[in-house]
Amino acid sequence: MTAHEKPTGTAVLPQPGHARNPGMPLDLDWVASARANSSAIARRAAQMPARRSLKGVHQAAWLARAVTLIDLTTLSGDDTPGRVRRLCAKARQPVRADLLEALGLPAITTGAVCVYHEMIAPAVEALKGSGIPVAAVSTGFPAGLSPFALRLKEIEASVAAGAEEIDIVISRRHVLTGNWQALYDETRAMRAACGAAHMKAILATGELGTLQNVARASLVAMMAGADFIKTSTGKESVNATLPVSLVMVRAIRAYRGTTGHKVGYKPAGGISKAKDALTYMALMKEELGDDWLRPDLFRFGASSLLGDIERQLEHHVTGAYSASWRHALG
Repeated sequence: MTAHEKPTGTAVLPQPGHARNPGMPLDLDWVASARANSSAIARRAAQMPARRSLKGVHQAAWLARAVTLIDLTTLSGDDTPGRVRRLCAKARQPVRADLLEALGLPAITTGAVCVYHEMIAPAVEALKGSGIPVAAVSTGFPAGLSPFALRLKEIEASVAAGAEEIDIVISRRHVLTGNWQALYDETRAMRAACGAAHMKAILATGELGTLQNVARASLVAMMAGADFIKTSTGKESVNATLPVSLVMVRAIRAYRGTTGHKVGYKPAGGISKAKDALTYMALMKEELGDDWLRPDLFRFGASSLLGDIERQLEHHVTGAYSASWRHALG
């Protein structure tokens, strides 16, 4: 359905464990060869929700796993330290202890908390000792149109403030004009600015025009050293979709097959229902395998998703649906 495979060369077997993606020199021939069969992708994506057949205790277990994959997010202009502290408290205990006990599950946390730069300090303080990383959106989020030198400084400032993950946004104009060298050079420089912090490259797929552009941008971001590729800022008119996800995860699969390095995936924006989370998890399992059902390789960029998952888990335990307002984020 998609043709990301490098046309020449021998595939390298994956390394044991999960080493960080170091990137590679830009391979323009590989980028130019990437294709996306839109009709076949649409058919495959349409089949995914219908194939989800998890029921009962198996569904509850998958939903509990989904909680650990969430980047619990607040990216509003009216964010305050108090709101962020409440969100962090929810990240520490995302599901009520009585529900976990009834399900026979241990305590769990979310994968990360994602905030603007100004909210890093209260988030780091609130999460101290929890092992939950703080992710910060950066590089002129969401448009990515601030001066490039300032974008790099923003990354460095966020890392210095304690962010362990940086969600950068790529320059969409480089994709739309086919300037892959410029996209690679900028993304590579951002990766260097991140240092030890992991970098998630946001492609803003709703603004890239075609699935072929999504495929090529995915490859370039990974060649530049992205630890994750991410669909959206959540601010575009079209955010995460199954067709886009299929293109991106197959680019990840091709990149791993050629380089041996695993890259994570983060769909973001518009994923608010537990049933949707299950569909995305099934996609990851079928296309990439069980390793991509762990927070080091898969995240949901979401906020309201957690409330619906907790509501579904309560239904599994009690047999009744509670009101959504009983599952607030903070």
